[in-house]
Amino acid sequence: MLYFWILFNVFALGMLVLDLLVFHRRARVVRSREALAWSAMWIALAATFAGILFYWQGRQIALEFVTGYVLELSLSVDNLFLFLVIFRYFSVPEQHQRKVLFWGILGALLMRGIFIFAGVGLITRFHWILYLLGALLIYSGIRLGFSGEHQVDPAKNPAVRTLRRLMPVTDDFQGGRFFVRGWKGNPGLYATPLLVVLAVIETTDLLFALDSIPAVLAVTLNAFIVYTANVFAILGLRSMYFAVSRLMKIFRFLHTGLALILVLVGLKMILANYVHVPTMLTLSVIALVLLISVAASLAFREKAA
Repeated sequence: MLYFWILFNVFALGMLVLDLLVFHRRARVVRSREALAWSAMWIALAATFAGILFYWQGRQIALEFVTGYVLELSLSVDNLFLFLVIFRYFSVPEQHQRKVLFWGILGALLMRGIFIFAGVGLITRFHWILYLLGALLIYSGIRLGFSGEHQVDPAKNPAVRTLRRLMPVTDDFQGGRFFVRGWKGNPGLYATPLLVVLAVIETTDLLFALDSIPAVLAVTLNAFIVYTANVFAILGLRSMYFAVSRLMKIFRFLHTGLALILVLVGLKMILANYVHVPTMLTLSVIALVLLISVAASLAFREKAA
């Protein structure tokens, strides 16, 4: 099994490096059509991987991966709103956003791996943790339903405060670099606002993972399936951001659908020992809630002020 872990991580890192160093070496604005094409490619790769799992491990494992992937991808949409808020707050030029997301996603992969291994290990040893995670999901769903979206204030982010205490930060973006040596005639190493943005992205994703990973653990405790579902969803997140960032306000009821999904998955986790919910039913419910949310958003668009 270790062999497949190594192969998968080599594939994921290889795709990230290929994306950054070959296809997008130059900093530029990513067009919606190009982003849609990349998003379709990531979805196709996830579907191909599901097919490999079907022939390798059987229908149930493949179904658990698809359910975890759809769940993680749908919850990731909420993360896109946070990215949009953060980039707008710091006025990050569009041509530099892809670079920030690249390093942000690389850090997210490392954090998710640690979270997943820790979560599966703890649940296997202390089964009662399932009830705490289920309650956390229900709370998160209710909070999301009433607040309309996860709130973030970049100025109050602890990583930003810590970074600014540790080293000086330049006032402007220095050609898309994270560090510069010497600034305005002053010697020494300076961080740029782009590094501050990366710190905010990483810490907000850490908080977001507290919702998404328990949700996928409610589907399966197979660490490999949970991890691969997370990785495929995260790898496609950058392209999805550029594909839908200009359309986010259209899906006004999507937050409500995501909130309902979190509550339902939390209930499934809590009641797992008493009520068996087939994976196919879980996948169908998630897909139905997302479909209704998008359809309602398109049918009842918010009127312009």
